[in-house]
Amino acid sequence: MKKCLLLCVAALAVLPAAGYTDHRGYNLDSLERAVARWTPDAVDKASTEELIQLNRAYRDLMQGYNVLNAEKSMFYARKALAISQAQGWAAADANALRYIGQHFYAREQFDSAMFYYRATLAATDRMAGGSTSPTEPEGYSEEQLDDAYSSLYGSIGNLYNVMDSIPQAMAYYEKAGALFEKHGWNESNSILHYNIGETWIDEGDMKKAAAAYEKALGYAEASGDSLMIVDVWKGYGRLYMEQGKPWKSLPFLRKADAYYAAHPDDSPGFRTENLDYMKEVLSRQKLLLGRLVGVLVGLALVALGVWLAKRIRRSKRVQAETAGVLDETIGELGAAQPGGATLTERESQILRLIADGKTNPQIAELICLSPETVGWYRKKLRAKLGAANTAELVSIAKEKGLV
Repeated sequence: MKKCLLLCVAALAVLPAAGYTDHRGYNLDSLERAVARWTPDAVDKASTEELIQLNRAYRDLMQGYNVLNAEKSMFYARKALAISQAQGWAAADANALRYIGQHFYAREQFDSAMFYYRATLAATDRMAGGSTSPTEPEGYSEEQLDDAYSSLYGSIGNLYNVMDSIPQAMAYYEKAGALFEKHGWNESNSILHYNIGETWIDEGDMKKAAAAYEKALGYAEASGDSLMIVDVWKGYGRLYMEQGKPWKSLPFLRKADAYYAAHPDDSPGFRTENLDYMKEVLSRQKLLLGRLVGVLVGLALVALGVWLAKRIRRSKRVQAETAGVLDETIGELGAAQPGGATLTERESQILRLIADGKTNPQIAELICLSPETVGWYRKKLRAKLGAANTAELVSIAKEKGLV
């Protein structure tokens, strides 16, 4: 994201009264030793040029210790602020005030952070109102002011975000985004909408998160920032993971990891986060696969149970029908002679259907018997009437007036 420019830090010049030279190329310790020579009395007697250089030195230390030592960073921010406020340098005020606010933000002392962010906003308003400085005697350009405002709006939006005041956060994000859009700061807009997407995921609104990531990717592609494009891929990976779609999440996370692995110095923290997402996605995918296998096995067992039940019912039915046919046959033994047999009611019924050209399955469905039992009756009828096949059976039945 575009950092707040406010007042560009120029190279430090020689300070004759204090014997100060540019020590930033060496280390912070030597720079501290150099500014330590400036006692309060020396500061009171310093020229404007000397105060400009000393203020820059304090801000160099403020920025240099920003990550290394928060207490020292705040100490030098306050030292810089004391000079700029006394001289009426609004841009330098805003720079120091914002750093102090960021330190309170990092400490999660949000009320204090908001106080300093509001003070930064007031200093930026003075810049916009025509305040000048020795380095900007003509005042500040529209781009400088918009850069300062947009960065500050983003900081205030982030503060409201962590305070769970999402509507207020989005209002400030919208202000920042409008200024990014105005100047074509696509990279800044990409980061902004990526962070908005992350916020909506945290809030559980996946639809708004997807819309934010879509904008973030568009701005990233427009800026040509490959790292930002990859970061949005990571965002999509998290989005689909939260939606319970690991099969859509994993390709994005793998593409992102391939880039992070090839550029280890670009964003190591993001790669660690991405790997954590991949681990979570693989775990969820394994869980879903296990559930799917369980469901399929369950369905297979149910289907097998239904099939076995049908087979058992059918087997019992065939057995009962076969027993009935055997009983009929046993009762008729000795009473029937080939060619002149007496038919039972069931045999007559089946013979008429055979004469009508019905097949065994069709007859079985019509009279509620199994096809096997109908086939048994067909063989029995041929035996009783002395027929060699179905055609002869029908012919003999017609001759005898049985059909």
